[in-house]
Amino acid sequence: MLNTKLVTWALGLFTAVTFVVCVIYGLVTPQSLRMSEFLEMVLPAFKWLTWWGFLLGLVESFLYGVYVGLVYCPIYNWLYRLWGEERE
Repeated sequence: MLNTKLVTWALGLFTAVTFVVCVIYGLVTPQSLRMSEFLEMVLPAFKWLTWWGFLLGLVESFLYGVYVGLVYCPIYNWLYRLWGEERE
């Protein structure tokens, strides 16, 4: 069984850290290799290289991870109860 709170926080932090890594990668690579267009497509209202855009992207990324944790854990736990345990 998965702890929903733990998995949700872990995924939220993971996606936030991944967002920061993508932004840093975009700052050190040439324009043609940047993730800026992709980030602007998947994160609503995100604008590349603005403080507001960075903070909004960070929050949105965290919330995407939280959403995945909140949806995935109950499904996993339900399936585990249904099929995962050996019942005698």
